[in-house]
Formats: sequence, C-alpha cells, structure tokens
Amino acid sequence: MKTSSPNQGRFLIAFLALAGIACVLWAIAYYSGVAIHPYLSAGVRWGAIAALCGYSFFRRSLTPWIFAGMLVGAELGHELGKSAVHLQVLSGIFLRLIKTIVAPLIFSTLVVGIAGHSNLKQVGRMGVKALVYFEVITTLALFIGLAAINISKAGVGVPQAPAATTLPATQPEKAADIILKIFPENIAKSIAEGQVLQIVVFSVIFGIALALLSDDKRRPVLSFCNSLAETMFKFTNIVMMFAPIGVAGAMAYTIGTMGFGVMANLLKLLVTLYAALIVFVSCVLLPVALIAKLPVKKFFRAVAEPVSIAFATASSESALPRAMESMEAFGVPRQMVAFVLPTGYSFNLDGSTLYLSLASIFVAQAAGVHMSLGQQLVMLFTLMLTTKGLAGVPRGMLVVLLGTVDSFHLPIWPVTLILGIDQLMDMARTATNVLGNCLASAVIARWEGELGTETPSPTVMDAVAQ
Repeated sequence: MKTSSPNQGRFLIAFLALAGIACVLWAIAYYSGVAIHPYLSAGVRWGAIAALCGYSFFRRSLTPWIFAGMLVGAELGHELGKSAVHLQVLSGIFLRLIKTIVAPLIFSTLVVGIAGHSNLKQVGRMGVKALVYFEVITTLALFIGLAAINISKAGVGVPQAPAATTLPATQPEKAADIILKIFPENIAKSIAEGQVLQIVVFSVIFGIALALLSDDKRRPVLSFCNSLAETMFKFTNIVMMFAPIGVAGAMAYTIGTMGFGVMANLLKLLVTLYAALIVFVSCVLLPVALIAKLPVKKFFRAVAEPVSIAFATASSESALPRAMESMEAFGVPRQMVAFVLPTGYSFNLDGSTLYLSLASIFVAQAAGVHMSLGQQLVMLFTLMLTTKGLAGVPRGMLVVLLGTVDSFHLPIWPVTLILGIDQLMDMARTATNVLGNCLASAVIARWEGELGTETPSPTVMDAVAQ
C-alpha cells in the first residue's frame, strides 16, 4: 500500500484552500455584483489547478490526474471560448484508441470465461445455479438503470454539439432485421463495423466449440486467448495513461462550445447513478441475502475491505485477492470461492451493467434521439451480453459503452461529456460489482448446503485479521 508523503498532503491542502477561495470570489461576484478583477479570479483558479497537479504527481495515481485534467479542460474552455473546439482532437485520439480494444478484449475474455469454466460434468449444479443467478441479478440491474435514467432524464436539455444539430432520428426496424443483425456473416466485417453483439455471439459459439475439444487441443488456443486477454488489459492500462489529456480536451471542447450549463446535466447523471445503485443494493442484493438466510451484519463486515479497495482503485481485479480471502473466512469453501468469484468477474457485473443501461440512454437523450421502449429493450439485451468479462479493466465499461453507441448509430460526442465524471462513476459501480460477486459466492454456498462447513485455513484467517 502506498504511503502518503508530506508534500502530497501540503498540495492537497493548498488545492482545497485555493478552490475554496475561488468559490468565494465567484459567489461574491455572482450574488453581490461586486466586480472581481478577472486576473485575480483566473490566478486563484489556476493556482488551485497547479496545486492539484502537484498532489497528483506525488500521489502517483491516475484518479487525481483525471480530475486534474477535467479542471484544466474546463478552465481552458472558459478562457478560450469557441477556440477550444480545436482541443477536441485530444479526446478524439483517446476515444479512437479505446475503440481499438473492443473486439480483441471481448473475444479473448469471453472465450477464456466459457472454455475455462464450462465443463458442466465438473462444475455440476453449482455452475448452473451460478450462471442463472448471475443473469437474473444483472438483468434486474439493467432494468433499474433504465428506469432511473428515464425518470431523471439527466440527458434531456444538454446543449447540442454543433455537429449534432442535424442528427437524424433513428428509424424503427423490423423484428426480423433486429434478430438477423445479432448473428455475424463475416467476423472481420463485424469487427471493422464495430458490431459488438455480433462479436459477442461469435465469441460465445467459439468458446463453446473450444470447450468441447479434448484437453490437448483446447489448451493451446485457451492459452493464446488468455495471453491475448492479459495483453489487452495492459494495452488498456497504457491507453488510460492518456486519459487525463483526453478528458482535458473533451472538457475544453464541451465548456468552450456549450458553456457551464452542461455541468448541471453531468451532476444530475452522477446523482442518478448513485441513487440507482443504492436502490439496487437495498431492493435486490439485501433481499437476496435475507432470502438466503445469510448473517447480514457478518457478511457486510467481511466485504467491507474488498469493497473499499474496489471503490478506491476503481478496479475489481485489485480487490479480488482480498475478496477471496474474506469470503473463505466468512465460511464459503475455497473451491466454491475459486469458481464463483472469478466466474462472477466475467458474468456478474451488477454495477457496471446498471451504469451502462443508464449511460447509453443518457447518450440518446443528450443527442436528442428518441428511442422507443422496444429499442431500449434491444439495447439492454445487447448490454447484457457485452458487459461480460471486463471487470478487470479500469474504466473498461467505457469500451463497451462506445461499442454499444456505435452499434445503435448514436453520436459519440455525449460520451466525451461522461469522460469528465467517469472516474467518480467507476468507483461506485466497481464497488457494487465486488459486493455483488461476494454475495453470489455466499448465496451459492448456502444453496449447495456448504456455507460454514469447512474451517478456513490459518493463513486466510491471519490475512483477514490484519
């Protein structure tokens, strides 16, 4: 665990102090009408941004850098006005790099998830129950996200981007056309056109076919796909290093062309997500725990640390080791923990699926595109499949969101708005992912009658007790 340096604390205090002063100066000018010299206001704001950059340098984490990029972009958009439109190329580069990840990452993670865990003779009832449980819970999460964004309408009223003013309305498609588009006729064509659902269907069938092969023939391909998945994880990490610059360009373009009014919509979107996640945990996960007759207080104490790690790092993968130890200490047998948690990381992304249903409809609302209930349900079905396998990638849901937006012919520019607050949204949805998977392991163990039947190893108990 990284320790904070004295310089890190000093820069954080300086940032908070200068940001507070900037807010006071704005309030004085706005409410009392007292003229504040623009150089003074700008100097305080840039001083706060410089202090945040200093904090980010010593913190050595991507999270504060993304926040710093958002503030730099907002300030540049405010200062440059319409000229900030040229900075959109920075966010364009970042989004293009993210889109290159879609096909290989979905293919490799789905194939590994299916071929690596689909031996039903070995997995038995536990595997069937786990997969059914995953699909039911994630489907409920999708519908809660859909309901939340349709109630809050966070994307309605977003100032239109210049390129989107003449955006045509989506044309209704026949049911036969929708079904036909699910299945690929040429996988290379599907990849080139960004048809995410077709890539998923191909990957699922490929994974099933691979699982049916003998072990000696399956192992080399599975090893390649596993290596490809790991490579794409690293590829994503490299691309995410450009995220602060991409966020800065996106915010500069947004504020320069649309003004600060759009920030109200982003705040509304953020509040909508957190409210929807609270509803999901309270109305879905908690009742599931009660129905399974789990000791709720003991369970939440057990998952507090891995959920906190996931929230702080915005990466489910970083919380996996501690989550496995915590659930074994809770009483879930090790072999069940080893199957359910990693499988859940591919098939049970509760927070991420809720976020994607919410964010995709936000994109349509922001672009002024009306989507019928039928079109929204088709999008939910697409998301239900495309969310599988990306929990280990920080902000990996951005990959799926871009692919889904492309598949439904929605404009990409509203996604650049979400970039500015994506980190704050990612923290909450990732924590919910980990919480949901820990609960899944306990519920499956209870259904199998094995919860608390094995004594956790001393090593695990020592690790959890620390």
